[in-house]
Amino acid sequence: MAVRSRSPVEWVWEEVKIAVTAVGAVADNEGSARASAPMVRRIELADPWQALRQGLSDFAAFRGDAVFLCLIYPVAGLVLGWLASGYNVLPLVFPLVAGFALIGPLAAVGLNEMSRLSETRDDVTWVDSFAVFRSHAIGKIVVLGLLLMLIFLAWLVVAGLIYDATLGPRPPASLGVFMGEVFGTGAGWTMIVAGVGVGFLFAVLVLAIGAISFPLLLDRDVRLETAVATSVRAAAANPVAMAEWGLIVAAGLVLGSIPFLLGLAIVLPVLGHATWHLYRKLVW
Repeated sequence: MAVRSRSPVEWVWEEVKIAVTAVGAVADNEGSARASAPMVRRIELADPWQALRQGLSDFAAFRGDAVFLCLIYPVAGLVLGWLASGYNVLPLVFPLVAGFALIGPLAAVGLNEMSRLSETRDDVTWVDSFAVFRSHAIGKIVVLGLLLMLIFLAWLVVAGLIYDATLGPRPPASLGVFMGEVFGTGAGWTMIVAGVGVGFLFAVLVLAIGAISFPLLLDRDVRLETAVATSVRAAAANPVAMAEWGLIVAAGLVLGSIPFLLGLAIVLPVLGHATWHLYRKLVW
């Protein structure tokens, strides 16, 4: 009997469902997590922009504290770019940078905590971001973070396969040759279209399962699978508004990558704080 082969995206989605189900019970051993399933609201197209403005307000309130904290992320990105500067892995430089969006929800969890604490306190600083490690949900946060890392690594594998099928499998002779092949040949444009298309599917997957999962885990004692399912329900109930939020995040990351990813020191904290406010609008 013939067995249908699964696409990389289908494989990742199956692994996500298996991982969430399998490790969710283990992570939940640290607490009862008996809270009822959260209710999801429908939001307007203006709400993601309002959440962004609230994120900017939080960023201004925390001033250089948040910038200091988030310098970790652009530095990490620069290190990744330096490691990938050899011609053998040059085709993965862009997927590495683009893949930042796939682990963004994990990178923002400390900023989510700062915004959460600021609702009841006036003296929040960057030190409070480390309160995440004392959270009742730290085990579930770690598991969900590992899940996003798995998706990120799967994206890099798929990006490598797309390059091999178009311009590869031999590495480019130089940066100039590589750029010429990418933008000056049919195979290069095939790689661009395929990469953008598959990358979009990965981004949709992460947006669906991770958009509000981390803030929800910080805020309430819920099971890991409940947090993921609530995030998926919120995206399904608000497809246009969540697509708008995804475009805002993507545009912010592109702007933050100029120059040399240093802009992420501002973009990441703003988006991190804004994610908390978006969660407040979506869940009650």
